Amino acid sequence: MAVIKTKSLTKVFRRIKKQEGLKGTIKALFRREVIEKTALDSFDLKIEEGELVGLIGPNGAGKTTLVKLLCGIIQPTSGSCDVLGFTPGMLKNEFRKSFAVVMGQKSQLWWDLPASDTFALNREIYGIPNGEYHTNIDYFSDLFQVGDLLNVPVRNLSLGERMKMELIAALLHNPRVLFLDEPTIGLDAIAQKQIWQFLGQVNREKGVTILLTSHYMDDIRHLCRRTVVINSGQKVYDGPLDRLLDRFQDHRVIHVTFERETDPRLDYPVEWLEKSPYKAVFKISRELAKPVLRQILSMYDVDDVRIEEEDISNVIERIYLSGNGGNNSGQVS
Repeated sequence: MAVIKTKSLTKVFRRIKKQEGLKGTIKALFRREVIEKTALDSFDLKIEEGELVGLIGPNGAGKTTLVKLLCGIIQPTSGSCDVLGFTPGMLKNEFRKSFAVVMGQKSQLWWDLPASDTFALNREIYGIPNGEYHTNIDYFSDLFQVGDLLNVPVRNLSLGERMKMELIAALLHNPRVLFLDEPTIGLDAIAQKQIWQFLGQVNREKGVTILLTSHYMDDIRHLCRRTVVINSGQKVYDGPLDRLLDRFQDHRVIHVTFERETDPRLDYPVEWLEKSPYKAVFKISRELAKPVLRQILSMYDVDDVRIEEEDISNVIERIYLSGNGGNNSGQVS
């Protein structure tokens, strides 16, 4: 069952361009120059219930605009948008209770109060039954191991601890859909891994459909089987992340250590990164990796071999610059 559906969804922002100074202000009263910026352009998307989908794209690509449209925060210029059978822009109370949104740069917690006060407020706002409320508090605080922090003022929490509280506050009313916009921004590696574990478990155990936008590719790689790439307001890829990376990873870095002093000579073009008597590191095109390895293993006494894939951030940057995500051949919706 599809819980999120958009068809030709378009959002155009309009702003007035004014010349500087008093003269420009007076001139703008009689003749306004309007500039249009298309943030989302005929965007089609379909997400099934229980999916955990990653949305990636460069700054200004339209990711946050899409999330705001799906939440009903802003209205589309044209096209249709359906979330859980509701039109988000109508902002019906039943719809508001069926989803949650967490933005990494905006907080719903009261800075000078403990997170437990925000949780109590959300209980009243969403009309959460008392038994369900305490069950969820126990479940999430145990999952995140933050039971001893519930009554600590938010200002005294670390960034990672605050993000955990943000997620708990968003999930207390058992939403069917969770929108996450840069949830791990600024977090250290340990906190990131805890967030990944938390979101994966919530998705599996509670069946919450999650749409995750992030600039950290590790977020997407650890959590999302399906990835949507957006660039300049248009969807350029929709499919498995591994398939996308395979299409754009054009080389491998191979590390070889030898049992004795060796001066390897290869029949293929390689870029030597390191060459010493007992070790060789070189970069080679992806399609030549196998024949080169066969040659090395057959000609030299090899102690160890390690194949290193290209850094994922470099691959994603290449995808953005290409502007076509592989010509949409991975599109599934």
